[in-house]
Amino acid sequence: MENPTQPDSPCGNGMKITVAEDGPYIVCGHVPLKREIITLVGGHREYELDRIFETEETYALCRCGHTKTPPFCDGSHIEAHFKGTETASKEDFLDRADLYPGGGVDLFDDNRCAFARFCHREEGDVWSLTEASDDPHLMDEAVKASTDCPAGRLVHRRNDDGTLIEPDLEPEISLLEDPEKGVSACLYVKGGIPLESADGTMYELRNRYALCRCGQSRNKPFCDAMHVPAEFHDGL
Repeated sequence: MENPTQPDSPCGNGMKITVAEDGPYIVCGHVPLKREIITLVGGHREYELDRIFETEETYALCRCGHTKTPPFCDGSHIEAHFKGTETASKEDFLDRADLYPGGGVDLFDDNRCAFARFCHREEGDVWSLTEASDDPHLMDEAVKASTDCPAGRLVHRRNDDGTLIEPDLEPEISLLEDPEKGVSACLYVKGGIPLESADGTMYELRNRYALCRCGQSRNKPFCDAMHVPAEFHDGL
């Protein structure tokens, strides 16, 4: 499916996502777009590839949750009188995050939750696993829990050398589906794609983050899991 709208916004060079004022996300640089399913496997969750979309160099993704041509913008935000005012902090992650010390790794947690639940493993949740991370196996499980988080909420730091642990992600966007909750979830942005505010300022460059696509987040443009109580489904 091709983008039904032609965003009228200069992109410059390279990949970038721009938040349009009370409008869509303008995606520049031929960013790959796919859909993935949050799949429960035993006591943890994995990403299951479901679909790859055909995209143009520049395309517009719906941010209001009302499009009839998901996941692309069709201008429905105008008729819906969508108010997409950005309320999220632009402070750096490490300045916002709480620190949870552990035996082998420490955990930074900025509480920016998209409710994807990858932070829960068979052996425990990421916080208890971090506390017990002097055990090498539990440390590996803790790191798996943090690096699978689509929101970038959770980042571990090695105690031996202070290195922050991030997954190796190619630049792309995934529409996440959550069949356990019967909803369409966030836009999972991977691989360090710059994010520009509607006012022209830049958010901190992150390896991964989750953008709201139901229009209901109280922490716009980022997902805060409101798609669950809103029972949002994109209709794809």
